[in-house]
Amino acid sequence: MLVCSCNYITDKEIKDVIVQLLDEDCWQLIVPAKVYHAMSKRGRCCGCFPNVVDLIIRTTEEYHALRHSTEDEVVIYLSRLKQFHEENRRADIERRQKSHRAA
Repeated sequence: MLVCSCNYITDKEIKDVIVQLLDEDCWQLIVPAKVYHAMSKRGRCCGCFPNVVDLIIRTTEEYHALRHSTEDEVVIYLSRLKQFHEENRRADIERRQKSHRAA
């Protein structure tokens, strides 16, 4: 089924990329921009992004169900996600401080 008519991308192509990303790191945060980047594409009108998010969720759930992921792995993932969030927040604060100093 065609998901992105701007780039002519099918749901199978998107699922394949999601699985490749999960094979690299099964607990990484996958967003539409990451999927499109992996395909060397970019969102144009971005109207497909809600459907891509649905595909990401379904494919990730299926992937982990097949792997029989444990609760311990989920806890590790959540701590990594929290660390990622904190690092990005710190980087944002530093960036704002630099821009205020330059002004």
